[in-house]
Amino acid sequence: MAGEKPDVLLVGAKKPVFMKGFEGKVTLHHWLDAKDKAAFVKEVGNKIKAIAIAYTANKVDGNFLQQFPHLEQVSSFGVGYDHIDAKWAGEHGIVVTNTPEVLNEEVADTALGLLLCTVRELPQSERYLRAGKWKDAHYPLTKATLRDRTVGMVGMGRIGKAIARRLEAFGVPVVYHSRNPQAGVKYKYYPKLIDMARDVDTLMVIVPGGASTKNMINAEVLKALGPRGVLINMARGSVVDEPALIEALQKRTIYSAGLDVFANEPDVPKELIGMDHIVLFPHLGSSTEATRAAMDQLVVDNILAWAAGKPPLTPVAETPWPPKR
Repeated sequence: MAGEKPDVLLVGAKKPVFMKGFEGKVTLHHWLDAKDKAAFVKEVGNKIKAIAIAYTANKVDGNFLQQFPHLEQVSSFGVGYDHIDAKWAGEHGIVVTNTPEVLNEEVADTALGLLLCTVRELPQSERYLRAGKWKDAHYPLTKATLRDRTVGMVGMGRIGKAIARRLEAFGVPVVYHSRNPQAGVKYKYYPKLIDMARDVDTLMVIVPGGASTKNMINAEVLKALGPRGVLINMARGSVVDEPALIEALQKRTIYSAGLDVFANEPDVPKELIGMDHIVLFPHLGSSTEATRAAMDQLVVDNILAWAAGKPPLTPVAETPWPPKR
């Protein structure tokens, strides 16, 4: 590819890190600028050899990818890549990359913040102060505390380990459930999620989205968690059966929930918004300028590695390297 600038399709916003990183190195085509998508694909489809995806909201399935017959790599923003049909890509010799590691600590910080907010009712107490109620009475003592809790981690990947380290520093016991025991992890392992839910009073969910984890936190798991139970979801909205969660919160089957993600973002069910005993974040996990810039840069670096004929930096498990056609 030496001496020529490869054609790359940008799906999503023209982020500054993207524009600066790709400048002079690739020929960039902008999906959002194309008013007539069919005409755009007819004009440039055969040229496109790589795709950069700016946000996880951009759905990229097999029907989309097959419009670009010479496609070799898809470089996507974010750790989760359930918005991409990676299985289809792998079967067609296309490498998919994501942006792990650079956001681990930021998401773990947010997870602890959400847990503290939920257990200690910190957002509710701030609203109480702003409403002028403190002049009349102190905010009521919170019924929940971290001091007597055990957190069951649903998932023990990179981010899960970072969250667990923080919980340990807080003096909070940690156990975990994942598909398989994790090498080098000292916390108690539960092969079955339902068994862990019965034994703990707090679930911290940090697993990938997709079909294999869809609705894994269901009515049965919530019932097992019990009336002291707190659910924290830092994963994907699809991992939790949202109607079952709403019912569990309404009936006080569980005590509370802290949610950073939802099934149909940015649409949040009115039932959840109407509850004052839970805490809702607008998908803030990695939302700092520094971390998002690092994630954007990794998208660029994966594309530039491919353009230089080098191996991908962070390929996902479903796609092979070197690719097999």
